[in-house]
Amino acid sequence: MITVLLFAHLQDEIGQRELKLAITEVTVKDLKQTLTESYHLSQMETTMVAVNEEYALDHDVIRAGDVVALIPPVSGG
Repeated sequence: MITVLLFAHLQDEIGQRELKLAITEVTVKDLKQTLTESYHLSQMETTMVAVNEEYALDHDVIRAGDVVALIPPVSGG
């Protein structure tokens, strides 16, 4: 199981601060695609991902027990 922490508009779109997913191993790219399809999330292509508090790339592997943070772009001035 992995824990996915959601921030900003992603929290609003899903209606939760975190998700618990019964996944044992997945790449960052595949997780983003799965979440986009399952929850119809917007702007996932520009969302940064951190795994266990370190930024991750699309090819990085997420394993059971990992904590993933989805950090969407922030706008403002």
